[in-house]
Amino acid sequence: MAKTGDRARTTAVSALASLDFALDRGSPVPLYHQLAQQLEAAIGHGVLAPGNLLGNEVDLSVRLGLSRPTVRQAIQSLVDKGLLVRRRGVGTQVVHSQVRRPLELSSLYDDLETAGQGPTTEVVRNEVVPAPCDVAAALGVPEGGEVTVLDRLRRTHGRPVALLRNYLPVPLLDLDSARLEATGLYRVMRSAGITLHSARQTVGARAATAGEASRLDEEEGAALLTMQRTAYDDTGRAVEYGTHIYRASLYTFDFQLLVRP
Repeated sequence: MAKTGDRARTTAVSALASLDFALDRGSPVPLYHQLAQQLEAAIGHGVLAPGNLLGNEVDLSVRLGLSRPTVRQAIQSLVDKGLLVRRRGVGTQVVHSQVRRPLELSSLYDDLETAGQGPTTEVVRNEVVPAPCDVAAALGVPEGGEVTVLDRLRRTHGRPVALLRNYLPVPLLDLDSARLEATGLYRVMRSAGITLHSARQTVGARAATAGEASRLDEEEGAALLTMQRTAYDDTGRAVEYGTHIYRASLYTFDFQLLVRP
């Protein structure tokens, strides 16, 4: 029976063999950067999947007709981005493709599932609490009134990528933890007849606390992306207030900017 590592190597070799590296030696763009870009694109499109091994630098340099330092620099740039990892006794391995999420009113779960990122959810907290002043203001409820707070840890391919905290008015819907671990919050809301219409959203960044770093498999002080969002239904009612944090090494927001006429 083939070992798991042997299967990964075979898959990676066949995946690399199917790639058509277009390296322009006359371009001002350095060869290592061209190679890194094309490897990153292959990872992003799933041609090179998490767990695939790339083989050693000597084999790659011979196959591509590049110097070993050029190949090493290309690989190191993707290691620095967190897309590849060097494992002793194993070789260079694909870790993941970075999550790229559009800035629109959508569910993280739906976006990850559509992108083939294999999302899973762990419900850490699901309880009714008095509304803090910022939550009360966002949801239009009395300060100290009852709201449901929901904390979830979202993973892709088994790796933690985000900590999600959401507050919702208690009468809105029944939030069953088992169901929330099987699907996304917005799907649960839609199935309850809630039509999401718009949202106000703020994106920022800060350093991870010790507790956040432990849950997200990061170092304390690592860069995190932050997002605060208040979502409204088609009647204008505030139905959800979220404060989320994301690993900056694994996650980006995509913006589309239009020129105002």
